[in-house]
Amino acid sequence: MSAALLLAVPGAAMAQSQTAGSAITEVDEVEVIGRRAGEPTGPQFTAPLKDTPKSVTVISRELIEQRGAASLADVLRTTPGISLGSGEGGTPVGDRPFIRGYEASTDIFIDGVRDLGRFANEAFNIEQVEIIKGPGSAYSGRGSTGGSINMVSKRPRAENFISGSVGAGTDQYMRSTLDLNRMLTDKFAVRLNLMSHQADTPGRDHVNSDRYGLAPSLAYRLAESTSIHLGYYMLRANDVPDLGHPFAIDGSGQPANVRRDNFYGVKGRDARRNNADIGTLTLEHEFSNGFQFTNVSRLAESTSQYIMSRPTIHAASGQVNRDVRTGNRRSETRANQSALRGGFDLAGTRNQFVAGLDFSEEKLLTGAIPAAALFAVGRADLQNPDANNPVYRGPTLKDFSDDYNDLSNRTRTQAVYVFNTTDFNDKWSLNLGLRYDDYDVTDGTVANRSKFWNYQAGLVYKPRSNGSIYLSYGTSSNPSGETAGQSGGADGSAGGGLGGSRPNLDPEENRSFELGTKWEVFNNRLSLTGAIFETEKTNQRATDPVTGEVALIGNNRTRGVELGFSGNVTDAWAVYGGYTYLDPKMLDDGAGSNDGKRLKFIAQNSFSIWSTYTIQKFTVGGGATYMSDRWMNDANTLGVPAYWRYDLMGSYEIDQNVNVRVNIQNLTDETIYEGSHVGLFANVGPGRSGFVSLNFNF
Repeated sequence: MSAALLLAVPGAAMAQSQTAGSAITEVDEVEVIGRRAGEPTGPQFTAPLKDTPKSVTVISRELIEQRGAASLADVLRTTPGISLGSGEGGTPVGDRPFIRGYEASTDIFIDGVRDLGRFANEAFNIEQVEIIKGPGSAYSGRGSTGGSINMVSKRPRAENFISGSVGAGTDQYMRSTLDLNRMLTDKFAVRLNLMSHQADTPGRDHVNSDRYGLAPSLAYRLAESTSIHLGYYMLRANDVPDLGHPFAIDGSGQPANVRRDNFYGVKGRDARRNNADIGTLTLEHEFSNGFQFTNVSRLAESTSQYIMSRPTIHAASGQVNRDVRTGNRRSETRANQSALRGGFDLAGTRNQFVAGLDFSEEKLLTGAIPAAALFAVGRADLQNPDANNPVYRGPTLKDFSDDYNDLSNRTRTQAVYVFNTTDFNDKWSLNLGLRYDDYDVTDGTVANRSKFWNYQAGLVYKPRSNGSIYLSYGTSSNPSGETAGQSGGADGSAGGGLGGSRPNLDPEENRSFELGTKWEVFNNRLSLTGAIFETEKTNQRATDPVTGEVALIGNNRTRGVELGFSGNVTDAWAVYGGYTYLDPKMLDDGAGSNDGKRLKFIAQNSFSIWSTYTIQKFTVGGGATYMSDRWMNDANTLGVPAYWRYDLMGSYEIDQNVNVRVNIQNLTDETIYEGSHVGLFANVGPGRSGFVSLNFNF
């Protein structure tokens, strides 16, 4: 083994390779990732992806860069099976994805640690995005009803390089990134990622973003089998929040028929400021018997301050109300995770196991905001809104307090888990997982403490070495207080806050069955997947029509089919994409008024494909994304239409170190409504844009 050994696991509580000693990778290994590209990194995965009885989508850095994605939302909006929602005052404005019919805004992780901040995540420091589908509390703790999202950060690698990109385009687009990696000694490596981004939102008046970030990290080998990794992530973002168009009041149940660029905010008033600071320390040790121990400590703090206009039509005048919605929150996370991984033989079987402990404390604090009446402005014309009328002279973000209250939302979690994959022979394997959570949450003067178990079981059959067929069962739990401090009134009785009778309720329980298959074809270059599944929430929070109290009397379920493909058909031709069909249905809403309705925000059909072809120094690519219509309220009377989006890409390799890339997004300039908040307004997706990037790697 080389004397130059570095920590090789990309993120907090990360997985090691299936072979002993893979937490440490030799210096001549370029991809210091701990597993081959396309593999999930969480410690609970005890088998390669193709032998894991669960649907997992891995989106690589290469794909993110090819598509010109600058944020997590950019990545998710072209991923089948995921719908985007909206915040609105009480519900924070930020990433709000729905996976397999269920909200996952509080199920977003950075390197395996839950991110409570709930803001718009950047892509500059992402190595890959992992979407783990189906109830997953055994994997990640509370929530994860439809799945979870893990962003894997870039880590120091055992090589020297400097790479980056400088881009410019339409709508004032300017973006620069720098990625510097250095081996300082045979035991010590550092990496630095930098980003600057400014742009207007294509097809929207007065909406823009301005942000920058940095992410230094280091890896050091303390001893032959012991390594540490220290990473820091900082983001500073300022933009104009945009809730889009109001819904019409003519009975059409659709957004108002107005120009796509109509902005119903107020210039000088509407603004958002997000700051994030995340520090992570990882210690790894490999024992002489091949067992591997990982300990991760995380300190994180983020703030979100915003003033925005909620556009709704005033029935009497036909004009648009510009009611103010504000937020001033700070989140703090302290987490420690430990995992022990290893393998052993027992009664003629081979076993790979991981056992772990999770401890975390999360706080969500609020700061003072000027009285709502001070932000008030007049209504805007529906067809010709003027963001400069009136000239705004009221409070701005500068008037928000930076002192946050002590009467905060606080969540403490203690958990233990164990996973094991038993290989009976080269055809059959069994995956079992178990997790116990002790969950304690307070929100002001109310509190809830829940203790719950969750399970994962999957049987895998491999008819051939390059394919598998699996049957799996999994559970998850949604305790009261799961979204305390982040639920708005429009979330209704199903919200996860601690209002009313919720502190006395047991967790909601979810279960899922999945039958799937995974194959690697064309010399293992192309991955093909398929699955059918059903997820049911058996005791949904709903309002009891007799008592008027929230009780666990509801029931809903989602059935679906997923198909996916990722990899290379030939050396020159690469493809990525999939199709998802969902049948999300409210079975019992407590009162019976919406029984049988489709769950809101969810598309029944979604499809995406991205394909590139390389001819010598030229690479051409294109993609198409389809999203069917979605209802925006429980009664299924308000909705947004289906859409197609087309993207193009072309690149030319000037030499082995430099290339130029052209991206065109939303080629046909389609008006896209991405989400809503119970049908009051509809968020407008970006219009057509184009940009050119000069990329280098030395």
